[in-house]
Amino acid sequence: MTTKIISGEFIVSLAPIEGYVKGQQGINLGRMSIDKTFKGDLNATSQGEMLSAMTPTQGSAGYVAIEQVIGELEGKQGSFVLQHFGTMDKGQDSLILTVIPDSGTNELEGLSGSMKIRIEQGIHYYDFDYVFESK
Repeated sequence: MTTKIISGEFIVSLAPIEGYVKGQQGINLGRMSIDKTFKGDLNATSQGEMLSAMTPTQGSAGYVAIEQVIGELEGKQGSFVLQHFGTMDKGQDSLILTVIPDSGTNELEGLSGSMKIRIEQGIHYYDFDYVFESK
């Protein structure tokens, strides 16, 4: 199995959606829809949902999200699901995006990996480190 690393740009749109829980004592709990368009070796769109908690301390927050990515990965058609786990500690960010095991469909069956997100001069970039497990 060869691990591949690809990079490209993506556009993301977040919008608040109705949530079940309201934060208290200075904590803002939120729920957002996620819509993305990926360009490059990952030519795809995704939709998902995010749950977040923002604290009164500037730059300290956390979020989790699930998004299903549908399209083409280096010429292979299918879909997969990314799970996000993000923590912001006064500006120090830790962001983990992992392909959920066995979520790959069609030609993306057996996909595993992780994705990093970079924002440079307002543009969002992804670095996707992945491999296909043998069947």
